[in-house]
Amino acid sequence: MNMLTQRLAAALPLALVAACGSSPPSTSSDNGAMVYASSARSPSSIASCLRSRLPHTHESHSGNATELAIGSSSNASYFVSLTPNGNGSVIRVTHGASSSNDPPEENLRFAVARCAT
Repeated sequence: MNMLTQRLAAALPLALVAACGSSPPSTSSDNGAMVYASSARSPSSIASCLRSRLPHTHESHSGNATELAIGSSSNASYFVSLTPNGNGSVIRVTHGASSSNDPPEENLRFAVARCAT
C-alpha cells in the first residue's frame, strides 16, 4: 500500500463522523433526521453492530425496515430506521421525544459511523 492510500484509509472514519454531523438535504423522506446516510452493509448487520455498541437498544420491524429505539424502552432518546436499498441500507436517525441524552449524541453518531462502514 502506498503512502497516499494509507492516509486516505486512516482518514475515512473521521470523514464518516463528519458526514454524520452534517445536515441532510431537505426532502420529504428525511425531515427531522439528525443523521441520514447510506451504507453498503445490510440492515441486520448494522443493527447487530449498533446493539453491541449502544446500551438499551430495542429492535422492532416494520415492513422491510428495521427500527431501533435507543434509551428507555418507554421513552427512547433516539430512533434509528434501517431500510434496505439495492446494495445496502439507508440509515435515518431522529431524536426521540425524551429530553434524555442517553447515550450522549456524540457516542450515538460515532457508533452509527462505525457500524455503517
